[in-house]
Amino acid sequence: MKIIIGCDHAGPALKDVISAHLSEMGHEVIDFGVSEGEKIDYPLMGERVGDAIVAGEADFGVLICGTGLGISIAANKVPGIIAACVSEPTSARLAREHNGANIIAFGARIVGEELACDIVDAFFGATPLGDRHERRRAIFGEIEARHK
Repeated sequence: MKIIIGCDHAGPALKDVISAHLSEMGHEVIDFGVSEGEKIDYPLMGERVGDAIVAGEADFGVLICGTGLGISIAANKVPGIIAACVSEPTSARLAREHNGANIIAFGARIVGEELACDIVDAFFGATPLGDRHERRRAIFGEIEARHK
């Protein structure tokens, strides 16, 4: 799987840990994030990763800022993106299974390295469920279309 990882200035250390973890799992990781000491406004990173996912540059994204909230909100402004901000593995799994999320986000100031790895394991180990969940995911696109 090809995964883009992006972060603002709060997340370079955790980004590096997650990148290594994903690579060890056999994924191709594309690093869009900043390095230690660099700065970027989190909405711009959320948009950048969202645009790249929609353009087909990767299958999924991982976003990290201080809380995960702002960067996921920005990514969700990109049509076609479903970014879920989570802080534990069960929500990460359900974000894929129920919501079909294509980006997972979390906060470097909220979760530690081990928990962050558990979150990405749960997210990338899950697949979207069918039936009622598929029907509900289709509604996301309908809502998006009504607001263009």
